[in-house]
Amino acid sequence: MKKSYFITLLIFITLVLLTSMIISHPDVAFKGSIRGLDMWWGIVFPSLLPFFILSELLICFGIVQFIGVFLEPVMRPLFRVPGVGAFVWAMGMASGFPSGAKLSAKLYKEGELTKLEAERLNSFTNSSNPLFIFVAVSVGFFHNVNIGIVLALSHYFSNAIVGLLMRFYGRNQPNYSRSERIHSNRFKYAFKVLHEKRINEKRPIGKILGDAIGSSVQTLLMIGGFIIVFSVLNMLLLEIGFISHVGKVIAFCFSKISVNQNLSTPFLSGLFEITLGSKLVSELNNSTLLQQVALTSFILGFGGFSIQAQVASIISEVKMSMKPYLIGRLLQSIIAPILAIIFWKPFYLNKLTSNSSHQTVPVMKFFSEKHLSLDSIISTGSLFTIISLYIYLLILIYQFWIKKKKPQF
Repeated sequence: MKKSYFITLLIFITLVLLTSMIISHPDVAFKGSIRGLDMWWGIVFPSLLPFFILSELLICFGIVQFIGVFLEPVMRPLFRVPGVGAFVWAMGMASGFPSGAKLSAKLYKEGELTKLEAERLNSFTNSSNPLFIFVAVSVGFFHNVNIGIVLALSHYFSNAIVGLLMRFYGRNQPNYSRSERIHSNRFKYAFKVLHEKRINEKRPIGKILGDAIGSSVQTLLMIGGFIIVFSVLNMLLLEIGFISHVGKVIAFCFSKISVNQNLSTPFLSGLFEITLGSKLVSELNNSTLLQQVALTSFILGFGGFSIQAQVASIISEVKMSMKPYLIGRLLQSIIAPILAIIFWKPFYLNKLTSNSSHQTVPVMKFFSEKHLSLDSIISTGSLFTIISLYIYLLILIYQFWIKKKKPQF
């Protein structure tokens, strides 16, 4: 009972303080609201809407289940989730936060996943999309596409490692949503599953498309609200000096591990919102570039309270637990900076040395002399696309030609 009273009191005090800050600093709240609205309308809405609509249609017409039949023997041993989890993971990487949460909740609601599998899948399928990492962060903030390669590799590899670790989550509980059958012709069975799903869908095509658009827009409106709220909150905390005061404590901790103390304010801002945090990190001139990249990798892996609130809102509709997702964010925020440091020399310093006649180049001078082009960005993205298609082709060959065995745990 005392705990319940304490929570009520804490909510009351928090809401009163937030209201007081908005009333006392209306101009700051307005700027924060405009900033969040610009981010949502200019970046989030147009980038996520097509993916959300397409994913709804792919699920309704059984194409996701079709893919899942082929990838079942791959996803089960590695991540202990059904083959449809590969679709969620791919869409999560392509479209960015919080697509993984929406699709995990959708497939759980459709009966394709158990609650445990959906929670396990949700813990590692929410990530930044390549467009944000390469264009917004590496080129827009750091003015260097090679940094985007380091950030992307550390981000997606750490994401996969989290998935491998989270396979042990709930290992003492029943895992299978359904038993995998061994088929002499997996393609024939996959097509049968696709056809049955389409036949069982009684809604006309126009209704399906309308529902997909309506559901996607509703989810994006909710996401936009969270982005605006946390943008306002971040601006208010900066204005009243809360972040700067707490930053002194963080700066002291940074000094003990030989990290630039000036990174404390961007670090705190990044805990709330990844875009602002990444931007502030890139603007520091008196910090080593490696430390900036490692901290940015941490921010991308952590996701920020804004995205975590979005995920919590989405999965609460189907009563999924937030615990595995938070564990995944904690693990990735630790693993990603370590991988960024490991990838720094082979994917940044070596490229820098090969493209310059000098062995060492000052960071700011390098930024001013490095010429970035749209072609370099496109070629990098094409490389990742080719690699992904090649891996998928190998998986298909693997499924058709090796002897199929049910995985043992």
